[in-house]
Amino acid sequence: MTGLNRRRVLASMVGGALAAPALVRAQGSWKPDKPITIYNPLAAGGVCDVHLRFLGERVSRKWGQQVIVDVKAGAGATLAAAQMVNTKPDGYTIACMTINSLRYPHYQAANWHPLRDFSYIIGLSEFTFGVVVRADAPWKTIGDLIDAGKRDPEKLNYGTSGVGGTGHLLMLETEQATGARFTHIPYKGGAEWMPALLGGHIQFVPDGAAWAPFVESGKVRVLAMATEKRFGLYPDKPTLIESGINAVAVSPYGLVGPKDLPPQIIQALHDAIKEAMADPGHQPLLDKYIQEPWYRDPAGYRAFAEKYYVDIKPTLVKAGLAKA
Repeated sequence: MTGLNRRRVLASMVGGALAAPALVRAQGSWKPDKPITIYNPLAAGGVCDVHLRFLGERVSRKWGQQVIVDVKAGAGATLAAAQMVNTKPDGYTIACMTINSLRYPHYQAANWHPLRDFSYIIGLSEFTFGVVVRADAPWKTIGDLIDAGKRDPEKLNYGTSGVGGTGHLLMLETEQATGARFTHIPYKGGAEWMPALLGGHIQFVPDGAAWAPFVESGKVRVLAMATEKRFGLYPDKPTLIESGINAVAVSPYGLVGPKDLPPQIIQALHDAIKEAMADPGHQPLLDKYIQEPWYRDPAGYRAFAEKYYVDIKPTLVKAGLAKA
């Protein structure tokens, strides 16, 4: 099954769950009577921003209340979720949380803890990662790029969505596996690093597929995918694993609220957003940026977070970001 087909199957499962009465929970009794704000952890105009606005528009129609997407980019895409520490648990301010919020406290002092200070609402999507260069770049394969990083250590620059993010971690693992060395330039998301790549300020990007439309237009070329198996849309592009680099990018995101968010508010927000995810335009939007659906209910999202927070530490230690 190709990547796109698999995503459509997963998306249909979300829609089917909505349609099957036996699987649908009763709508929470809470309903907003004023606008809701969702903090976006990545740059304005990027994939996450577009996705949140799509969902927010549909929730607005359902409830008759505006859903505002407010950019809070920074701190390795953890700043948005961090705002929940000082947020009233009333459902009117929530945040999109990237997976880096489950890594960050392992290597950086923070006044919040992902398992203590957030209420988990719903899992949304997962970025698909690959290593890309401009179409006119001299490197034709990932091996060519690695060789260049060995010949001239730290001469080539790459951009990601921040220190300790999935793209940065992916490159740290790649450098350790190959002996190549590159210079990391952190940005606040694809809306920033794509212009940098196209403008020649960085030489490659090992990050989520904000680059996908530029591959389609011929401005950008994929060297390798950071997926477990070859990606259906690019069957001729090898994975990093096939290239001898045992690295796979895992980068889902979802919505969280402050701790002590009442269960009926969590359920009402979950149900409204899940309904928005079943909109006919949702899957085409994910397909445009080759993103995977990553639906999780509140309990499933928290269970994932609790496991990942523990499991990721050895990887961060090996990468040199965290202490044992």
